[in-house]
Amino acid sequence: MIELEGVPELIDPVMVAAFEGWNDAGDAASTAVAHLDREWKGEVFAALDAEDYYDFQVNRPTVWLDNGVRKITWPTTRLSVVRVGGDKPRDLVLVRGIEPSMRWRSFCNELLGFAHELGVEMVVVLGALLGDTPHTRPVPVSGVTSDPDLARTMDLEETRYEGPTGIVGILQEACTHAGVPAVSLWAAVPHYVSQPPNPKATLALLNRLEDLLGLRIPLGELPEDARAWQVGVDQLAAEDSEVAEYVQTLEEARDTAELPEASGEAIAREFERYLRRRDPGPGQPPGGHATESGDATYLRDTSSGRTRPPKPVRPEAGPGQPGGPGQPGGPGQPGPVRPPSEGPEDGAEDSRTDDSDPRTGDDGSDDSQD
Repeated sequence: MIELEGVPELIDPVMVAAFEGWNDAGDAASTAVAHLDREWKGEVFAALDAEDYYDFQVNRPTVWLDNGVRKITWPTTRLSVVRVGGDKPRDLVLVRGIEPSMRWRSFCNELLGFAHELGVEMVVVLGALLGDTPHTRPVPVSGVTSDPDLARTMDLEETRYEGPTGIVGILQEACTHAGVPAVSLWAAVPHYVSQPPNPKATLALLNRLEDLLGLRIPLGELPEDARAWQVGVDQLAAEDSEVAEYVQTLEEARDTAELPEASGEAIAREFERYLRRRDPGPGQPPGGHATESGDATYLRDTSSGRTRPPKPVRPEAGPGQPGGPGQPGGPGQPGPVRPPSEGPEDGAEDSRTDDSDPRTGDDGSDDSQD
């Protein structure tokens, strides 16, 4: 039994989790949870024992000095609680950590033990994957669940993914088997500029989380960082004609695919989001809730390099390569930065370049089990 001391009774709590590693392209998901923790001043109340779940040769501890005293920070997963104010206050249990190296079932069971003790009503897991999406368009964010009823009531996709999965997929399935409603939100990060940070993808995840939970999230400087990031990528892409041509190809494919949706439901969603954010709320400056589409008029100076991204990766293959629509190597799509065969089984770093959709599925592998 998990006993939590010093944690008050929570109001309509929802657990929001993200993990660094295979499910975190561009660090977009883990940065989103870190943003929530920072903006709402979360208080850590628990940390999982690093000895139980991490290989320290893969995720090494760090040494630092505190007033001349050497201390060690171990890789782990921490839980904190934040209270969201407003007309209908509620609490969020934030889970932020690193994808575990081993004993995934025990890891998920321990998190679900905390969720049960705290009375968590739903678990939302954030993730980010690499995809053939242009950086110049709004970041696609898909919401998926294994629960057919939840899919209908919350306008989500019912997952049909089969293939290798990460801790996000395992945790979602563990929630489903435990009877806890669970949703995964996935942001698509351009594979040709996959290096972190990606504030535009982080912003897109937070916008979708707002819609899902009916919250107003203080975004701080994130919209400004997202616009500066896009300007920086625009400038770098313009310096290479092949990359610029490739981005244009992605834009055309994206615009064609979304043409049927450019009216009705999509417009209504954007209008509802605009109305919800028009009032900045207590303590929030006007315009603090701009979306990731870059509709505001000011830009951050990128000369400092803080939000300026690395140079985009030159595409390795030209149009016309065989493959399925919307997949790496599909019609009119160049190949991925690395071959699709270089999946998470080949090493921790390869996990950030896998182009398959890591949404929930039972991989059946033994390396993630006890």
